[in-house]
Amino acid sequence: MPEVRLVNITKKFGKTLAVDHLNLHVYDKEYVTLLGPSGCGKTTTLRIIAGLVEPDEGEVYIGDRLVNKVPPEDRNIGFVFQTFALFPHMNVWNNVTYGPRVKGWHSEKIEGVAREMLDMVKLFSRADAYPMELSGGMTQRVALARALTAGANLLLLDEPLGALDAKIRFDLRHELRRLVKDLGLTAIHVTHDQVEALTISDRIAVMRRGKIEQIGTPSEIYLKPKTIFTANFVGEANFMEGNVSKVDANGAYVEVRGGLVIRTPYKEFSKGNMVVLAVRPEKVGITEGEKEMENGFFGHIEDFEFIGGLIHYNVRLDNQDLISVEVSTSLHQFDVNTRVTVYFAPENVLAYKYPDGGLRRELEVE
Repeated sequence: MPEVRLVNITKKFGKTLAVDHLNLHVYDKEYVTLLGPSGCGKTTTLRIIAGLVEPDEGEVYIGDRLVNKVPPEDRNIGFVFQTFALFPHMNVWNNVTYGPRVKGWHSEKIEGVAREMLDMVKLFSRADAYPMELSGGMTQRVALARALTAGANLLLLDEPLGALDAKIRFDLRHELRRLVKDLGLTAIHVTHDQVEALTISDRIAVMRRGKIEQIGTPSEIYLKPKTIFTANFVGEANFMEGNVSKVDANGAYVEVRGGLVIRTPYKEFSKGNMVVLAVRPEKVGITEGEKEMENGFFGHIEDFEFIGGLIHYNVRLDNQDLISVEVSTSLHQFDVNTRVTVYFAPENVLAYKYPDGGLRRELEVE
């Protein structure tokens, strides 16, 4: 099965730099997701791998083969893009079996593979339907099934679940990963959906402005984001700006707005350094009243909302910072204006060198 290597890939459209000297190594049988906001270059990167877009600079390898000048049909790729079109004059069954038939597979093998794929996307009962008779979500699921039946070693997917409703999307992403792993495929999946990326991937490449901001396992990306942008884009985070007031054996102490001091586990900073701190909402505890504790701060409930089994509180601290807190609905529920203490363990604080362009610029997604 193929590895994919992109070496110093650059692509411009007019004056727009879509992909900026990008390097990526996807290993054999790995499921990698390109995650990022619209316009970050993830779809262009995928199309370069597919051979639909030629890079201005750099090299594309599939396995040990340099494929820059190899047409898409000779790259042994199965792909599903947002604009992937089915053959309108063929029913679902004939669309899905088209690739194997062209390749001369035995009829029994074709039937077995096509049935499995259509069962996976929950459309076997619509095998006789034509594309014009299907919803947009159904059409995309047929396109996915067709790509999988073609027998390619490399599967490229551009927002393949984007047209589906939430329940089918939830079910299908797990089935998609299972099938890719069972078939021993290498898969590269483009999405802007953080939850989709976290649940389906072996590794995630977070992209921004044509570059890879960070690549790692889902747990690395979420729990140990290397940049402020990654911490903000993947999941939620509370950000605070401050100055290091002291560093000792217990870590760095950072003074934020209003003279509040937060202890962090980081020892590599020096007194006087400007830093940005980040804490995930689910890592923040909350209790009623004012209670003195390390990394504990007083405020009041400004508003809240229910999110399934969670309650999301927005707490306005006495220094006027707004802190988001997520806790289980099984815990005591607070009313608006309730006086509370929010707190978090030092080991749950992320700290970053203050960015040259300022915090606001670093949080921008475009």
